[in-house]
Amino acid sequence: MKSLRVRTGILGLALLAGLSAPTTATASEAAPSPTVEEQRLDLAVPQEILGRSGFDSVAPELARALDRAHSYAQARRIVVRQGAALWRRAVDRVQGRGPAGGDLSRDDDRPLYWARLGMTREVRTWEPEFGLTDNQRAALLSHLERTSRGQTDIRYPKSPRSKGLKRVLVTGFDPFTLDRDIRISNPSGASALALDGTVIETADGPARVETAVFPVRWQDFAEGTVERTLRPYLPYVDLLTTVSQGRVGRFDVERTNGAWRGGFPDNENIGRTETIPVTDPASQPQWTTTTLPYAGIVAADTGRFPVYDHTSVIEIPAGATTPVIRPDGPTAGSAARSGAGGNYLSNEIAYRATLLRDRLGLHDTLPGGHVHTPVLQFGAANTTEVTDPEFVQNRLDIVAQVRAILAVAVAGE
Repeated sequence: MKSLRVRTGILGLALLAGLSAPTTATASEAAPSPTVEEQRLDLAVPQEILGRSGFDSVAPELARALDRAHSYAQARRIVVRQGAALWRRAVDRVQGRGPAGGDLSRDDDRPLYWARLGMTREVRTWEPEFGLTDNQRAALLSHLERTSRGQTDIRYPKSPRSKGLKRVLVTGFDPFTLDRDIRISNPSGASALALDGTVIETADGPARVETAVFPVRWQDFAEGTVERTLRPYLPYVDLLTTVSQGRVGRFDVERTNGAWRGGFPDNENIGRTETIPVTDPASQPQWTTTTLPYAGIVAADTGRFPVYDHTSVIEIPAGATTPVIRPDGPTAGSAARSGAGGNYLSNEIAYRATLLRDRLGLHDTLPGGHVHTPVLQFGAANTTEVTDPEFVQNRLDIVAQVRAILAVAVAGE
Protein backbone atom coordinates (compact mmCIF):
# COMPACT_ATOMS: atom_id res chain seq x y z
CA MET A 1 0.00 0.00 0.00
CA LYS A 2 1.40 3.43 -0.96
CA SER A 3 1.76 6.44 1.30
CA LEU A 4 -0.95 9.10 1.15
CA ARG A 5 0.39 12.27 -0.46
CA VAL A 6 -2.02 14.81 -1.92
CA ARG A 7 -4.05 12.02 -3.37
CA THR A 8 -6.94 9.79 -2.31
CA GLY A 9 -5.80 6.48 -0.89
CA ILE A 10 -7.52 3.73 1.11
CA LEU A 11 -8.24 6.06 4.03
CA GLY A 12 -9.76 8.64 1.66
CA LEU A 13 -11.94 6.01 -0.02
CA ALA A 14 -13.19 4.81 3.34
CA LEU A 15 -14.18 8.31 4.34
CA LEU A 16 -15.90 8.91 1.01
CA ALA A 17 -17.91 5.72 1.53
CA GLY A 18 -19.05 6.90 4.93
CA LEU A 19 -17.02 4.25 6.75
CA SER A 20 -15.02 4.77 9.89
CA ALA A 21 -11.29 4.72 9.25
CA PRO A 22 -9.44 2.13 11.32
CA THR A 23 -7.36 3.43 14.18
CA THR A 24 -4.23 1.89 15.60
CA ALA A 25 -1.64 2.88 18.15
CA THR A 26 0.65 3.90 15.30
CA ALA A 27 -1.90 5.60 13.11
CA SER A 28 -0.59 8.76 11.51
CA GLU A 29 -1.75 11.98 13.07
CA ALA A 30 -3.24 14.38 10.54
CA ALA A 31 -0.54 15.87 8.36
CA PRO A 32 -0.36 19.66 8.72
CA SER A 33 -0.94 22.00 5.82
CA PRO A 34 1.99 23.67 4.05
CA THR A 35 3.35 26.72 5.82
CA VAL A 36 3.08 30.29 4.54
CA GLU A 37 6.67 30.00 3.36
CA GLU A 38 6.03 26.73 1.54
CA GLN A 39 2.88 28.06 -0.13
CA ARG A 40 4.97 30.61 -2.07
CA LEU A 41 6.53 27.69 -3.93
CA ASP A 42 3.62 27.54 -6.36
CA LEU A 43 4.24 31.06 -7.65
CA ALA A 44 5.83 31.50 -11.06
CA VAL A 45 9.17 32.96 -9.92
CA PRO A 46 10.17 30.11 -7.57
CA GLN A 47 9.24 27.60 -10.26
CA GLU A 48 11.35 29.45 -12.81
CA ILE A 49 14.34 29.58 -10.45
CA LEU A 50 14.07 25.86 -9.77
CA GLY A 51 13.66 25.01 -13.44
CA ARG A 52 16.56 27.18 -14.62
CA SER A 53 18.93 25.59 -12.08
CA GLY A 54 17.86 21.96 -12.36
CA PHE A 55 16.76 21.96 -8.72
CA ASP A 56 13.15 21.30 -9.71
CA SER A 57 13.96 17.58 -9.43
CA VAL A 58 14.90 17.74 -5.73
CA ALA A 59 11.47 17.60 -4.05
CA PRO A 60 10.04 14.94 -6.42
CA GLU A 61 13.09 12.74 -5.76
CA LEU A 62 12.49 13.01 -2.02
CA ALA A 63 8.79 12.21 -2.48
CA ARG A 64 9.60 9.05 -4.42
CA ALA A 65 12.15 7.96 -1.82
CA LEU A 66 9.72 8.52 1.05
CA ASP A 67 7.07 6.48 -0.72
CA ARG A 68 9.45 3.52 -0.52
CA ALA A 69 9.99 3.93 3.23
CA HIS A 70 8.38 1.31 5.47
CA SER A 71 9.31 2.76 8.86
CA TYR A 72 10.18 5.98 10.61
CA ALA A 73 13.82 4.86 10.84
CA GLN A 74 13.97 4.44 7.06
CA ALA A 75 12.33 7.82 6.54
CA ARG A 76 14.85 9.46 8.86
CA ARG A 77 17.77 8.01 6.91
CA ILE A 78 16.26 9.20 3.64
CA VAL A 79 15.69 12.71 4.93
CA VAL A 80 19.18 13.02 6.41
CA ARG A 81 20.83 11.68 3.24
CA GLN A 82 18.87 13.84 0.82
CA GLY A 83 19.06 16.96 2.98
CA ALA A 84 22.85 16.68 3.13
CA ALA A 85 22.96 15.99 -0.61
CA LEU A 86 21.00 19.18 -1.31
CA TRP A 87 23.52 21.26 0.64
CA ARG A 88 26.48 19.67 -1.16
CA ARG A 89 24.75 20.08 -4.52
CA ALA A 90 24.11 23.77 -3.86
CA VAL A 91 27.71 24.36 -2.73
CA ASP A 92 29.08 22.48 -5.71
CA ARG A 93 26.92 24.43 -8.14
CA VAL A 94 28.01 27.80 -6.76
CA GLN A 95 31.67 26.76 -6.66
CA GLY A 96 31.64 25.49 -10.25
CA ARG A 97 31.62 21.74 -9.72
CA GLY A 98 29.28 19.49 -11.66
CA PRO A 99 26.54 20.54 -14.09
CA ALA A 100 24.93 23.97 -13.82
CA GLY A 101 21.56 22.37 -14.50
CA GLY A 102 20.32 25.38 -16.44
CA ASP A 103 21.10 28.94 -17.47
CA LEU A 104 20.71 30.55 -14.03
CA SER A 105 24.09 31.91 -12.93
CA ARG A 106 26.02 29.56 -10.68
CA ASP A 107 26.50 32.11 -7.89
CA ASP A 108 22.75 32.14 -7.14
CA ASP A 109 21.65 31.12 -3.62
CA ARG A 110 17.94 30.89 -4.44
CA PRO A 111 17.80 27.33 -5.85
CA LEU A 112 18.86 26.00 -2.44
CA TYR A 113 16.17 28.02 -0.67
CA TRP A 114 13.28 27.03 -2.91
CA ALA A 115 14.38 23.39 -3.25
CA ARG A 116 14.55 23.07 0.53
CA LEU A 117 11.01 24.39 0.86
CA GLY A 118 9.87 21.83 -1.68
CA MET A 119 11.43 19.12 0.46
CA THR A 120 9.96 20.38 3.73
CA ARG A 121 6.53 20.58 2.12
CA GLU A 122 6.82 16.95 1.04
CA VAL A 123 7.72 15.88 4.58
CA ARG A 124 5.09 18.09 6.18
CA THR A 125 2.25 16.71 4.06
CA TRP A 126 3.44 13.10 3.89
CA GLU A 127 1.06 10.48 5.30
CA PRO A 128 2.75 7.07 5.34
CA GLU A 129 0.75 3.94 6.04
CA PHE A 130 2.92 3.06 9.05
CA GLY A 131 1.94 6.32 10.75
CA LEU A 132 3.82 9.37 11.98
CA THR A 133 3.34 11.08 15.31
CA ASP A 134 3.62 14.85 15.48
CA ASN A 135 6.96 14.46 17.25
CA GLN A 136 8.31 12.16 14.55
CA ARG A 137 7.27 14.53 11.78
CA ALA A 138 8.84 17.44 13.65
CA ALA A 139 12.05 15.43 14.03
CA LEU A 140 12.14 14.66 10.30
CA LEU A 141 11.69 18.33 9.50
CA SER A 142 14.42 19.26 11.96
CA HIS A 143 16.85 16.77 10.39
CA LEU A 144 16.00 18.10 6.95
CA GLU A 145 16.48 21.73 7.98
CA ARG A 146 19.82 21.12 9.66
CA THR A 147 21.35 18.92 6.97
CA SER A 148 20.21 21.06 4.03
CA ARG A 149 21.60 24.20 5.66
CA GLY A 150 25.12 22.86 6.14
CA GLN A 151 24.69 22.90 9.91
CA THR A 152 25.79 19.26 10.17
CA ASP A 153 28.52 19.60 7.53
CA ILE A 154 30.98 21.79 9.44
CA ARG A 155 34.29 19.93 9.32
CA TYR A 156 37.82 21.25 9.73
CA PRO A 157 40.90 19.24 8.69
CA LYS A 158 42.63 17.32 11.48
CA SER A 159 45.61 15.95 9.57
CA PRO A 160 49.20 16.96 10.48
CA ARG A 161 49.34 18.91 7.21
CA SER A 162 46.62 21.22 8.51
CA LYS A 163 48.85 22.51 11.33
CA GLY A 164 48.88 26.29 11.20
CA LEU A 165 45.64 26.40 9.23
CA LYS A 166 43.25 28.85 10.86
CA ARG A 167 39.58 28.02 11.22
CA VAL A 168 36.83 30.44 10.22
CA LEU A 169 33.12 29.93 10.86
CA VAL A 170 30.64 32.01 8.82
CA THR A 171 26.85 32.08 8.78
CA GLY A 172 24.38 33.40 6.21
CA PHE A 173 20.62 33.72 5.80
CA ASP A 174 17.79 32.71 3.51
CA PRO A 175 16.13 35.30 1.26
CA PHE A 176 13.45 37.33 3.06
CA THR A 177 10.73 39.99 2.50
CA LEU A 178 9.51 37.75 -0.31
CA ASP A 179 6.01 39.19 -0.30
CA ARG A 180 7.56 42.50 -1.28
CA ASP A 181 9.56 40.93 -4.12
CA ILE A 182 9.48 37.17 -4.63
CA ARG A 183 12.67 37.38 -6.73
CA ILE A 184 14.88 38.34 -3.78
CA SER A 185 18.27 36.71 -3.26
CA ASN A 186 20.35 37.07 -0.09
CA PRO A 187 24.05 37.83 -0.61
CA SER A 188 24.86 36.41 2.83
CA GLY A 189 23.47 33.04 1.77
CA ALA A 190 25.31 33.30 -1.54
CA SER A 191 28.51 34.06 0.39
CA ALA A 192 28.01 31.00 2.58
CA LEU A 193 27.69 28.76 -0.47
CA ALA A 194 30.66 30.33 -2.24
CA LEU A 195 32.95 30.11 0.80
CA ASP A 196 32.05 26.75 2.31
CA GLY A 197 35.09 24.48 2.50
CA THR A 198 37.39 27.00 0.81
CA VAL A 199 40.78 28.22 1.97
CA ILE A 200 41.47 31.96 2.14
CA GLU A 201 45.03 33.19 1.90
CA THR A 202 45.59 35.88 4.51
CA ALA A 203 48.47 38.01 5.73
CA ASP A 204 48.76 35.56 8.63
CA GLY A 205 48.62 32.37 6.58
CA PRO A 206 45.83 30.16 5.16
CA ALA A 207 42.39 29.92 6.75
CA ARG A 208 39.77 27.24 6.17
CA VAL A 209 36.19 28.52 6.00
CA GLU A 210 33.15 26.48 7.01
CA THR A 211 29.64 27.89 6.68
CA ALA A 212 25.99 27.34 7.50
CA VAL A 213 22.75 29.08 6.54
CA PHE A 214 19.91 29.99 8.90
CA PRO A 215 16.18 30.53 8.39
CA VAL A 216 14.47 33.90 8.68
CA ARG A 217 12.00 32.68 11.30
CA TRP A 218 11.66 33.87 14.88
CA GLN A 219 10.56 30.49 16.22
CA ASP A 220 13.61 28.59 15.00
CA PHE A 221 15.83 31.05 16.86
CA ALA A 222 13.75 30.73 20.02
CA GLU A 223 14.21 26.96 19.79
CA GLY A 224 17.98 27.35 19.87
CA THR A 225 19.05 26.65 16.29
CA VAL A 226 21.93 29.15 16.50
CA GLU A 227 23.36 27.85 19.76
CA ARG A 228 22.91 24.21 18.79
CA THR A 229 24.82 24.75 15.56
CA LEU A 230 27.66 26.95 16.83
CA ARG A 231 28.35 25.61 20.32
CA PRO A 232 30.43 22.56 19.27
CA TYR A 233 32.83 24.69 17.20
CA LEU A 234 33.34 28.03 18.94
CA PRO A 235 36.06 26.78 21.33
CA TYR A 236 38.13 25.62 18.34
CA VAL A 237 37.74 28.33 15.69
CA ASP A 238 39.87 31.42 15.13
CA LEU A 239 37.12 33.67 13.76
CA LEU A 240 33.32 33.76 13.92
CA THR A 241 31.43 36.05 11.56
CA THR A 242 27.66 36.13 11.20
CA VAL A 243 26.61 37.80 7.95
CA SER A 244 23.32 39.21 6.68
CA GLN A 245 21.99 41.72 4.17
CA GLY A 246 21.82 45.25 5.54
CA ARG A 247 21.69 48.66 3.90
CA VAL A 248 22.01 49.92 0.33
CA GLY A 249 25.51 50.54 -0.99
CA ARG A 250 27.58 49.77 2.12
CA PHE A 251 29.00 47.17 4.46
CA ASP A 252 28.63 47.64 8.21
CA VAL A 253 30.61 46.01 10.98
CA GLU A 254 28.04 46.13 13.78
CA ARG A 255 29.64 47.19 17.04
CA THR A 256 26.86 46.33 19.53
CA ASN A 257 24.02 43.79 19.56
CA GLY A 258 20.81 44.29 21.53
CA ALA A 259 18.60 41.82 23.41
CA TRP A 260 15.38 42.96 21.75
CA ARG A 261 13.08 41.67 19.02
CA GLY A 262 11.45 44.53 17.16
CA GLY A 263 8.48 42.67 15.68
CA PHE A 264 9.19 42.85 11.93
CA PRO A 265 7.44 39.91 10.19
CA ASP A 266 9.58 36.90 9.34
CA ASN A 267 9.24 34.54 6.38
CA GLU A 268 6.12 33.04 7.97
CA ASN A 269 4.66 36.57 8.28
CA ILE A 270 4.95 36.28 12.06
CA GLY A 271 6.30 39.13 14.19
CA ARG A 272 7.76 39.01 17.70
CA THR A 273 8.18 42.02 19.97
CA GLU A 274 9.95 40.92 23.13
CA THR A 275 13.25 40.36 24.83
CA ILE A 276 15.25 37.77 22.92
CA PRO A 277 14.45 34.44 24.63
CA VAL A 278 17.59 32.62 25.77
CA THR A 279 18.52 29.96 28.29
CA ASP A 280 19.28 31.35 31.75
CA PRO A 281 17.52 34.70 31.21
CA ALA A 282 18.45 35.77 34.74
CA SER A 283 22.03 36.33 33.56
CA GLN A 284 21.10 37.72 30.16
CA PRO A 285 22.81 41.03 29.29
CA GLN A 286 21.02 43.77 27.40
CA TRP A 287 23.98 44.22 25.10
CA THR A 288 26.83 42.19 23.62
CA THR A 289 29.74 43.59 21.62
CA THR A 290 31.76 42.62 18.58
CA THR A 291 35.31 41.38 19.02
CA LEU A 292 36.01 41.59 15.30
CA PRO A 293 38.99 43.84 14.46
CA TYR A 294 36.63 46.52 13.12
CA ALA A 295 39.25 49.26 12.81
CA GLY A 296 41.41 47.08 10.59
CA ILE A 297 38.45 45.95 8.50
CA VAL A 298 37.25 49.50 7.92
CA ALA A 299 40.75 50.71 7.02
CA ALA A 300 41.48 47.90 4.55
CA ASP A 301 40.75 48.04 0.82
CA THR A 302 38.39 45.08 0.60
CA GLY A 303 36.30 45.97 -2.45
CA ARG A 304 34.05 48.41 -4.23
CA PHE A 305 31.64 49.09 -1.34
CA PRO A 306 32.59 51.32 1.62
CA VAL A 307 32.80 49.59 5.01
CA TYR A 308 31.71 51.33 8.20
CA ASP A 309 32.21 50.80 11.91
CA HIS A 310 28.54 51.13 12.84
CA THR A 311 27.93 52.12 16.46
CA SER A 312 24.44 53.68 16.71
CA VAL A 313 21.83 51.93 18.89
CA ILE A 314 18.40 52.64 20.32
CA GLU A 315 18.02 52.25 24.07
CA ILE A 316 15.76 53.08 26.98
CA PRO A 317 18.16 54.81 29.38
CA ALA A 318 18.34 53.62 32.97
CA GLY A 319 15.41 55.06 34.93
CA ALA A 320 13.61 56.25 31.78
CA THR A 321 10.71 54.87 29.72
CA THR A 322 11.22 56.42 26.29
CA PRO A 323 13.60 55.01 23.67
CA VAL A 324 16.38 57.29 22.45
CA ILE A 325 19.04 57.01 19.75
CA ARG A 326 22.62 56.74 20.96
CA PRO A 327 25.03 57.33 18.03
CA ASP A 328 28.04 56.11 20.02
CA GLY A 329 26.51 53.01 21.56
CA PRO A 330 24.54 52.16 24.72
CA THR A 331 24.90 53.79 28.11
CA ALA A 332 25.28 51.96 31.41
CA GLY A 333 22.14 50.22 32.71
CA SER A 334 20.05 50.88 29.61
CA ALA A 335 17.52 48.51 28.05
CA ALA A 336 18.02 47.51 24.42
CA ARG A 337 15.52 48.42 21.74
CA SER A 338 17.79 48.17 18.70
CA GLY A 339 21.37 47.08 18.32
CA ALA A 340 23.72 48.61 15.80
CA GLY A 341 22.38 46.01 13.39
CA GLY A 342 18.73 46.70 14.19
CA ASN A 343 16.25 44.48 16.05
CA TYR A 344 15.48 41.85 13.44
CA LEU A 345 17.01 38.39 13.05
CA SER A 346 20.37 39.72 11.84
CA ASN A 347 20.78 41.45 15.18
CA GLU A 348 19.49 38.35 16.94
CA ILE A 349 21.96 35.95 15.37
CA ALA A 350 24.76 38.36 16.26
CA TYR A 351 23.46 38.68 19.82
CA ARG A 352 23.06 34.93 20.28
CA ALA A 353 26.44 34.09 18.75
CA THR A 354 28.35 36.67 20.78
CA LEU A 355 26.46 35.82 23.97
CA LEU A 356 27.40 32.18 23.41
CA ARG A 357 31.00 33.27 22.83
CA ASP A 358 30.96 35.13 26.14
CA ARG A 359 29.25 32.36 28.10
CA LEU A 360 31.91 29.96 26.85
CA GLY A 361 34.58 32.30 28.23
CA LEU A 362 35.88 33.24 24.77
CA HIS A 363 35.30 37.00 24.73
CA ASP A 364 39.00 37.84 24.98
CA THR A 365 40.27 35.11 22.65
CA LEU A 366 37.73 34.68 19.83
CA PRO A 367 37.16 37.48 17.31
CA GLY A 368 33.46 37.34 16.62
CA GLY A 369 30.67 39.60 15.46
CA HIS A 370 28.33 40.61 12.67
CA VAL A 371 28.86 42.03 9.18
CA HIS A 372 25.99 43.51 7.18
CA THR A 373 26.38 43.39 3.39
CA PRO A 374 24.88 45.89 0.95
CA VAL A 375 21.37 45.23 -0.29
CA LEU A 376 21.54 43.10 -3.43
CA GLN A 377 19.88 45.12 -6.18
CA PHE A 378 18.53 44.29 -9.62
CA GLY A 379 19.31 46.45 -12.61
CA ALA A 380 17.29 49.67 -12.61
CA ALA A 381 15.19 48.67 -15.62
CA ASN A 382 14.45 45.15 -14.35
CA THR A 383 11.14 44.92 -12.52
CA THR A 384 10.00 41.43 -13.49
CA GLU A 385 12.91 39.18 -14.54
CA VAL A 386 14.44 36.79 -12.00
CA THR A 387 17.98 37.88 -12.89
CA ASP A 388 20.00 40.34 -14.95
CA PRO A 389 23.70 41.12 -15.53
CA GLU A 390 23.86 43.94 -12.97
CA PHE A 391 22.16 41.78 -10.35
CA VAL A 392 24.68 38.98 -10.91
CA GLN A 393 27.66 41.35 -10.86
CA ASN A 394 26.43 42.99 -7.64
CA ARG A 395 26.18 39.60 -5.97
CA LEU A 396 29.61 38.52 -7.19
CA ASP A 397 31.15 41.76 -5.93
CA ILE A 398 29.50 41.45 -2.52
CA VAL A 399 30.64 37.84 -2.12
CA ALA A 400 34.19 38.75 -3.12
CA GLN A 401 34.22 41.57 -0.59
CA VAL A 402 32.92 39.28 2.18
CA ARG A 403 35.87 36.99 1.40
CA ALA A 404 38.28 39.93 1.60
CA ILE A 405 36.80 41.14 4.89
CA LEU A 406 37.24 37.68 6.37
CA ALA A 407 40.87 37.65 5.23
CA VAL A 408 41.50 40.91 7.09
CA ALA A 409 39.56 39.80 10.16
CA VAL A 410 41.27 36.45 10.61
CA ALA A 411 44.71 38.03 10.24
CA GLY A 412 43.91 40.57 12.95
CA GLU A 413 44.44 44.33 13.08
